[in-house]
Amino acid sequence: MAVQSVDRALDVLEALAEAGKPQGVGELAARTGLPQGTAHRILQSLQERGYVRRDGSRKYSLGTSAVRLADGAQRALARSARPYLAELVTLSGETANLAVREGDDVVYIAQVSSPHTLRMFAEVGRHVPPHSTAVGKVLLAALPREEARAILRRTGLAPRTDATITDLAAFEAELDLVAAQGWAADEEEQEAGVRCVAVPVGGPGPTLAAMSLSGPADRFAGGRVEGLVEAMRHVGQAFGAGSPPQQVADRVAD
Repeated sequence: MAVQSVDRALDVLEALAEAGKPQGVGELAARTGLPQGTAHRILQSLQERGYVRRDGSRKYSLGTSAVRLADGAQRALARSARPYLAELVTLSGETANLAVREGDDVVYIAQVSSPHTLRMFAEVGRHVPPHSTAVGKVLLAALPREEARAILRRTGLAPRTDATITDLAAFEAELDLVAAQGWAADEEEQEAGVRCVAVPVGGPGPTLAAMSLSGPADRFAGGRVEGLVEAMRHVGQAFGAGSPPQQVADRVAD
């Protein structure tokens, strides 16, 4: 049975994390549906433990204790992901990555490299804009549309290459496609000559990360993407369910 006080404190922390900027007591009460007095008492308790901090304008944001928890969770997620990413490399021969949303950015937290001499690297710890990457599209598509739109307004849709989608309406149509088909592609939108496909990784709750394969554009040509996506779904579902990674019978053809 859920403990109401714990649920309410988590609601407040999640609302702060999703807001992306400092929030006042009234704003948090509106976001969580809590009475303003209740929200204020919860914030006071969280502030005493370092999970939130209050600035000079009397608005709250996540504190250092919450950051330590987030860092620990990312490290644990990255460690857990490595066998699954290795399985994807075995199946595809391409570099496999795991990424999460951190604020308005996307950050790569784990990677297993391709055995090919010509291979792609997305440095672990690297932050990238969400609109020009397959992992970013997957993570944005999992959000309520207004929340995704607010992130895009803050980050902008700067061109990374000639192929980057820079029109908001066109990008929202791309998110509709990603949500419908369950995977996303980066068609040389982040780096010329590089293609990437990504799928969501979920747990008991909502999407918690995105898993991707990346490589030279010519190795992602023709009908190969469909085979890659099928393998990624298989491995991503095993990861999300906490099942051991299992070999897929047929190696994804080059």
